[in-house]
Amino acid sequence: MQIIDIKDAGQYLQQTVKIRGWVRNQRKASSKLRFLIVRDGSGDIQAVAFKPDMEESEFEKVKALTIESSLSICGIPREHPNNPGEFEFVIQQVEILNLAPEYPIGKKAHGPEFLLNQRHLWLRAPRQNAILKIRHTVYYAICEYLNANGFYRFDSPILTPNASEGTTTLFEVPYFDLGSAFLSQSGQLYLEAGIMSLGRVYDFGPVFRAEKSKTRKHLTEFWMMDAEAAFVEHDENLRIQEELIRFVINTVISRNEKELIILERNPEDLRKADAPFQRWTHRQTIDFLRSKGVDIGYLDDFGAPEEELITAESDVPVFIEKWPKEIKSFYMKRDPANPDLVLGADLIAPEGFGEIIGGSQREDDHDLLMNRIIDEGYDLEFYQWFLDLRKFGSVPHSGFGIGLERLIQWMTGVRHIREVIPFPRMINRILP
Repeated sequence: MQIIDIKDAGQYLQQTVKIRGWVRNQRKASSKLRFLIVRDGSGDIQAVAFKPDMEESEFEKVKALTIESSLSICGIPREHPNNPGEFEFVIQQVEILNLAPEYPIGKKAHGPEFLLNQRHLWLRAPRQNAILKIRHTVYYAICEYLNANGFYRFDSPILTPNASEGTTTLFEVPYFDLGSAFLSQSGQLYLEAGIMSLGRVYDFGPVFRAEKSKTRKHLTEFWMMDAEAAFVEHDENLRIQEELIRFVINTVISRNEKELIILERNPEDLRKADAPFQRWTHRQTIDFLRSKGVDIGYLDDFGAPEEELITAESDVPVFIEKWPKEIKSFYMKRDPANPDLVLGADLIAPEGFGEIIGGSQREDDHDLLMNRIIDEGYDLEFYQWFLDLRKFGSVPHSGFGIGLERLIQWMTGVRHIREVIPFPRMINRILP
């Protein structure tokens, strides 16, 4: 007998087939009629058990089923009598694979701590399923865009001898007889080596930051896509970022209509963002915030309240560019028109979702970069290989990093970052 995915049930109307999955819900309509909601990862379907049309023993199996029991059922898909375009499954035979005890997550409201403690089970909920499917789309949309635009996947190490921006927010780990290593917070430095071979490269994987932050936007382990490109300068760097994000927006809208409905995420809010992004300088942004009554200086960064104000009247993301050199990293290229500024930009998403990209043109002059490393107090020995990149064929180049979970938050409309990663790691959580 053919085994099918639930999502394909409409292709097998009036044929006897088998589906396998889990019982999401069940309902007793009468002593002779039972309804099950069965899911298999590809989708959900209503399965109907009508006693007069089944063997007695098979109907008894249906009656015994509990929430989250696993099963294999044979039957016939048919059009749903009340919902055009949907299908249901008429049960003929049931094989119970695992009869689950009472499920700990009930229909009543549960607090976030309880649900996080049950994260291994909470992942099965329709809302969490929808978030994970959109996460899948966002991940592959980023890769699709980069692959189609000349970027090569280039895997950077997770264990590193030094950091791209100092070691104050990194996890230190013992490394055999060589002393200490650090869990990477970015693959950027290694990607800069990759462009000298491949031209355009990106990596995509977990990174780690030991910040003691408890906000709804912070994780200690999260996923980052870092990209670098040779012969790309500041303006082109921003163009690539904008094209990529607009590609992600359109991909999510086209592939995840059902999931957006489950999450009550209006696709029109995303569609509005598929338009030219705004560009403000850091100084313009400070002036704007001051006009709104914010007490902020010209050498200050932005927190969540400021980011929300920046996009409060904008449907599209806003690039904040040309930051003071004092508050940005040593490797950022200075602005030729004003050496007190760097050719860097952060991209702020609308609707209060905050920063989703940070990037810059990189300093390509060996001596300038070496002096900055010394001025920052970093150990020059650890950065010698990085400086070699400026000795042997240095070229103008730029790059950027996308926080995957931050971007998924915006796409899904989910306000807390802990819901958009399968197993969140925060300063107060390492389990399950």
